[in-house]
Amino acid sequence: MRVKRILAGAGGFLLLLTAAVAVRSAATQQTTEPPKPPAQTAQDQAPFPIIKPERYDAYRIHPRLARRTRLVLLGTGTPIPQPESFGPGSVLVVDERPYLVDFGVGVVRRVQAVQKAGISGLTTARLSLGFCTHLHSDHTLGLPDLITTPWMTGRAEPLVLYGPEGLSDMVGHIQKAYELSYKHTQALPVSPNPRGLEVEVRPMRSGVVYKDERVTVRAFPVNHGSWSEAYGFRFDTPDLKVVWSGDTAPSDRLVEEARGCDVLIHEVYCEKNFAYLDPATRDYYKAFHTSTSELAKIAEAVKPRLLILVHEMHFASGPADMLKEIRKGYKGKVIYGRDLDIF
Repeated sequence: MRVKRILAGAGGFLLLLTAAVAVRSAATQQTTEPPKPPAQTAQDQAPFPIIKPERYDAYRIHPRLARRTRLVLLGTGTPIPQPESFGPGSVLVVDERPYLVDFGVGVVRRVQAVQKAGISGLTTARLSLGFCTHLHSDHTLGLPDLITTPWMTGRAEPLVLYGPEGLSDMVGHIQKAYELSYKHTQALPVSPNPRGLEVEVRPMRSGVVYKDERVTVRAFPVNHGSWSEAYGFRFDTPDLKVVWSGDTAPSDRLVEEARGCDVLIHEVYCEKNFAYLDPATRDYYKAFHTSTSELAKIAEAVKPRLLILVHEMHFASGPADMLKEIRKGYKGKVIYGRDLDIF
């Protein structure tokens, strides 16, 4: 009943998601007794490690999916500022060439955090090619960092970005905002290569948007509420087929593009406590995102070797609840994605 009162009284979806944390914090402040160790929960007993906020470099290495291709989840978070979950972003590394998908907050520093994992070719200076699913702030807040920091750490070629209409304007505004900083950096006795500060934005439509000797990238439209342009991606490498859903409600086009892939990386929201949200908030999530039961049906149609959950949205629930709901309708292999998961 306490969860019900919290969720029913919240005025907006950000408050809905953070209400449980606020209640716990207030309760802690009101007691004068020394804190006791928390009782174990289903989340603590789940078959994956909980990354504590103080361990920003706590990566975990899963069994390799392919010989030439590595996948790293850099950020699996949402707009809610949880310190253990940075903004959306992943990188596929094929024959030492990194391909970045989305640029959430902290994406460059997450690349630095996995350096000890020894993924050949994955360094900040080699971040020079990226693909953007859509222009929501949580997927692009790391863009100033992506433009600037790899340049300062040695990038010697332009940053090439593929994305929806509006990405070029966003880049131009960022460059204008940091113009004075760039000027002072370039005036240093030993300054970075000016080529590494250049950005080339290439417009993107449905179909093959990029191809080289290692990778073919297909973009396809998805259903993200009021957004006229939102995309998912399919990457075909020599030994792996990986599909990103981006942010989306259930999409028939995604099922068509993803069918038979090796890895499906899909956003999701938990259904536990969903009924307690106010009607307008429920309508928002239904139009913009995908529930656990809906994702189970999608995965059952696609049949990937591995389903990875990202951009996980909870309503005073936990990872164990989400996995339980998925497994009611899908019996394939599924992993609750965490920042710095390496495959």
